[in-house]
Amino acid sequence: MEKAKVYFIEEITPENIIKIYKMLNKNLSGNVAVKVHSGEKGNKNFLRPEFIKPMVDYVNGTIVECNTAYEGQRNSTEKHKKLLEEHGWTTNFKVDLLDAEGPDLVLEIPNGKIIKENFVGKNLANYDSMLVLSHFKGHAMGGYGGALKQLSIGCASSAGKSWIHTAGKTKEQGELWDNLPKQDEFLEAMADSAFSVVNYFKGNIAFINVMKNISVDCDCDGNASAPCVKDMGILASLDPVAIDEACIDLVRNSDDAGKEKFFERVNSRHGTHTIDVADELGLGTKEYELIEIK
Repeated sequence: MEKAKVYFIEEITPENIIKIYKMLNKNLSGNVAVKVHSGEKGNKNFLRPEFIKPMVDYVNGTIVECNTAYEGQRNSTEKHKKLLEEHGWTTNFKVDLLDAEGPDLVLEIPNGKIIKENFVGKNLANYDSMLVLSHFKGHAMGGYGGALKQLSIGCASSAGKSWIHTAGKTKEQGELWDNLPKQDEFLEAMADSAFSVVNYFKGNIAFINVMKNISVDCDCDGNASAPCVKDMGILASLDPVAIDEACIDLVRNSDDAGKEKFFERVNSRHGTHTIDVADELGLGTKEYELIEIK
């Protein structure tokens, strides 16, 4: 497999998100889903609606999200819709809570390493293409969060999130924490589920990672740690494996003193295993060319 192209621009502005997207020369047509992390109540690090509005408007996209599988303000449709309004998402965009109502859409994964099917919000079927607009940061369970996490846990319904987190043991919210698998099995289930979503869109998908407010904690944490690494830039690619690998490398190769704290989180969860398995599945490649845009 030839090296994937990953575009990089250091200055983080709304205009530069559009600029780097244009470098992909990819027309996301039809009904475009824009997958973001809308932020748990109390989180201060998630990408704000006003910041990404020019990009979402540029592709005439609909913001899509799914309910969570843990306690908080996003684990039921009623609470989640209220928080989406509080955070300004419904004010700025068309918003679709993909699993607001069941039944889930089932995506088959015949070659999955851990799970053979993935459960996503049924409204995903209403979209022709997807822009995965990710906030790159750490994650309490996955080690880090980027494009692959958005594709897997991010697109999964509440039941699907339990399914991934338990490596296919249960879809029940209340049974999640009693059925946690070995860490690598969870990470491999994430890679499997990410593969199913990319396969579903059959090339009509693009990825942007914003390296801003890089905390060791995910935007799903209402009391997330303050950012520990400096803002680094915006990346864009048609390859979700390459873009996440490039983000990890940018932190690793930086001279930022906070990277030790960041990699303590990543390495303690064996976080890069998700990237390795996604590469093995053929979801993308870890071999990339970083193309800097001025």
